[in-house]
Amino acid sequence: MRILIVEDSVLLREGLVRLLEDAGHKVVAALPDADALEETVAATAPELCILDVRLPPTFTDEGIRAALRVRTQHPALPVLVLSQYVEERYASDLIAGGDGAFGYLLKDRVADVSDFLETLQRIAEGATVLDPEVVAQLLGRRSRDARMQRLTERERAVLSLIAEGRSNQAIARALFVSEASVEKYITAIFQKLELEQDLSGNRRVQAALVHLEHGGTAPQTGAAR
Repeated sequence: MRILIVEDSVLLREGLVRLLEDAGHKVVAALPDADALEETVAATAPELCILDVRLPPTFTDEGIRAALRVRTQHPALPVLVLSQYVEERYASDLIAGGDGAFGYLLKDRVADVSDFLETLQRIAEGATVLDPEVVAQLLGRRSRDARMQRLTERERAVLSLIAEGRSNQAIARALFVSEASVEKYITAIFQKLELEQDLSGNRRVQAALVHLEHGGTAPQTGAAR
């Protein structure tokens, strides 16, 4: 896979380059900031873009704004955002900012190399993958929406795993139920949340997250891995 990295930390940037190249990927560029991001994407045609949330010169939202630009200008390009901490507002902006493949992970997830590489592959294949901590905080911000109260504990667990980009098969393994049961839970979830059932996988996940971010309660995420 052809991967473009935007990360200001030299140690992490070079570490990512080595990790990805050792895994057989090609790092087409490794940038310290987003100043030349658009030109680099056009010149190198990456298949996945990894960006830090906070980049020079102000180390506030440069990475977020760059990720939003990439998602707007190149909707087919999968984007993975890495963050030191859960940035709820930024995560919400990114989730709502497009329909393409997308991931938001905390940087300490990189330490689990096999899981990190698997996550990259899932995003490249079109999944939306959110760090469990991001999911928990986004879905736990409010508890006033009556629609979330309609969900059973098991349905909330399924919804949390959906939000992390898990397939029906993976959800079934995590919760020790059949795939048929997972399909029934998913149907019930989207009926209770009044969401369209015929959306594509990514759009369905994003619609649920955007909706819940504006009034959801925290699901049980302990069985996610």
